[in-house]
Amino acid sequence: MTAPTVFISYSHKDEEWKDRLRPHLQMLEQAGRLTIWDDRKIDAGATWYPEIKRAMEQAAVTVCLISADYLASTFCVKEEIPYLLKRRESEGMLLLPVLIRPCLWDAIDWLKAIQMLPRDGKTVSRDFKEDWDTPFADVARRVNSFLETPKREVAIPSLTSKWLPPAKVDVDRLPVTGAELFGRQKELKMLDEAWESGTLNVVSLVAYGGVGKSTLVNKWREQMAADNDRGARRVFAWSFYSQGTGERVTSADIFIAEALTWFGDPEMAKSNASAWDKGGRLADLVRQEKTLLLLDGMEPLQSYLVIERGKIKDPALQVLVTELARENPGLCVITTRENVADLSDFGTTAQQTDLEQISAEAGRALLRVGGVQGTDAELEGTARDFGLHALALNLLAAYLHDIPGHHISYAAEIPDLDVPLEKGKHPRRVMAAFANRFGDSAEVDTLHILGMFSSPANKEEIAAVRAAPPIPGLTEHLENISDTVWLQVVNHLRRVKLIAPESSHRPDTLDCHPLLREHFGEQLKKANPAAWRAGNNRLYEWYKSSAKELPDTLEEMAPLYAAVLHGCQAGRHQDAFLDVYWKRIARGEEFFATKKLGAFGTDLAALSDFFASPWRKPVDGLREDYKGFVLAQAGLCLRALGRLAEAAQPMQASLDMYIAQQNWKATAITSSNLSELYLTLGDVGRR
Repeated sequence: MTAPTVFISYSHKDEEWKDRLRPHLQMLEQAGRLTIWDDRKIDAGATWYPEIKRAMEQAAVTVCLISADYLASTFCVKEEIPYLLKRRESEGMLLLPVLIRPCLWDAIDWLKAIQMLPRDGKTVSRDFKEDWDTPFADVARRVNSFLETPKREVAIPSLTSKWLPPAKVDVDRLPVTGAELFGRQKELKMLDEAWESGTLNVVSLVAYGGVGKSTLVNKWREQMAADNDRGARRVFAWSFYSQGTGERVTSADIFIAEALTWFGDPEMAKSNASAWDKGGRLADLVRQEKTLLLLDGMEPLQSYLVIERGKIKDPALQVLVTELARENPGLCVITTRENVADLSDFGTTAQQTDLEQISAEAGRALLRVGGVQGTDAELEGTARDFGLHALALNLLAAYLHDIPGHHISYAAEIPDLDVPLEKGKHPRRVMAAFANRFGDSAEVDTLHILGMFSSPANKEEIAAVRAAPPIPGLTEHLENISDTVWLQVVNHLRRVKLIAPESSHRPDTLDCHPLLREHFGEQLKKANPAAWRAGNNRLYEWYKSSAKELPDTLEEMAPLYAAVLHGCQAGRHQDAFLDVYWKRIARGEEFFATKKLGAFGTDLAALSDFFASPWRKPVDGLREDYKGFVLAQAGLCLRALGRLAEAAQPMQASLDMYIAQQNWKATAITSSNLSELYLTLGDVGRR
């Protein structure tokens, strides 16, 4: 049986102290009780980072020799310590700091929380002078005691949180992200300070796709959870992400309904109250106790029009966010690609932070963690070439790891892409390289299938696309494969980080980064439009058949709205409108979804699928009378959502269309609605 490893973490400027500690541990090593590891064990020609990482992974105990040089070391503080602290928390590794030389160690949060040796703030070099054996013998004694303790976790010097655990937590909807986070210490500290300040109510993290907004929030949330969420009584998270960056309208209706129910008012969630009332009620509920509210990927709910860029379009969500910015005993954290215009007037109670690119050093660390070989200068140079973009570098590390030698020089062989930076140029470049490597394969078929979804896909949804007969250019390599082979394909994509690890909450669901869904969806639609339509047609039919015939709640209505989306993407606009939207969502002139459920935002999102350009031109695939209807209904939804200026154009267009069709009943109704709208806008002349 292999003896447990004791890993010594130190600055090379303190090597003399490491050498004085070693004999005390070597006594135990000679007795077969442990194995000592420090970086001098690496052979001269060995690749140093993977060796250190392997040693940290295997260590049962880590001894950190603390000095100013140690705490000033970027590698020690930013690469070793975060990983070691994580292992201490999750696996029970003993982390034992030893103060070698005087320094301002008590300004470092993680050191303040762990018992230091020698005790009482003494240092080995100053307080023991020639008697170094005494403190180092104490270190060896602590290590030996820990290794001899049955069920070692009971001997861990753990933190006792001063906070009780929160009463309610729901964070399952946060997107799955990478585990590594480098170069974001400043932002993590900012979030800590925002939570502790008591004066900052809303924080918005702004950056384009893949920079690491969600990873940052996930990592901060993990740190909060490790300390009982630091006084939060409730923690609730939601992701609004919808595929695309403004091409598809989405809604906050389901979020508002789910959140109202979760926070304690299911009756309001089901009521026909206005969106403004629901948003205000939800804000009141959130403010009743100290709450951490995480809203991920808000950009689909923000306007992309130049005149109101970044304004929250959904009134319930707009009321919630602005009310929380005004007063909030907890904290609301938003991630988005756009600055939230509604927060610009709140001064010190709302903060918007643009996430800059990670540093070249953090990029090097990401590549090192991925096993990439090369000098520091080479890795940092390549990190700059790939935009210092966290997602791109994570994927690049996985891509290079499958090349013998794993050397960074192979990155230069990856072709560039003519894609704007804000559209994810650098990560898409690596995604395209993976697709080229895989060639015509089951892996690429799987990625293209995921590209048809705007959210994680479960096994039934994927099976609907994979069903026989095969779709040329989409599912041919997945036809008749066994469950074992399918699992091998999925595991391969997980290993290279193109698909997220299996979720313990949703093991039958395949998830990936939203930018990856965008990329492979766009590639399929462009390269093989027939396969794109065929795959979406299967999803249209599956959602139609799996939904309740006439749903009673917004949640039950979700498959029908999905059917509308995929039916339109399949080119079946007429069928999707008549068979799903009109008959089962609106229930004809009953207008069930809007009048009974108040789902104006969700209805508007569905109507957007019938437009070539919202809210100007309906798709050619609709009958002329249906075109007039979707224009008029979109105008009514926009008006109900308080977006009055936008509502005028589709309502006027529908009126012109009805007049041309000599549909006088619809003309009269639309004229009345348009007249009321112009009066509300103060445009009396046009009324």
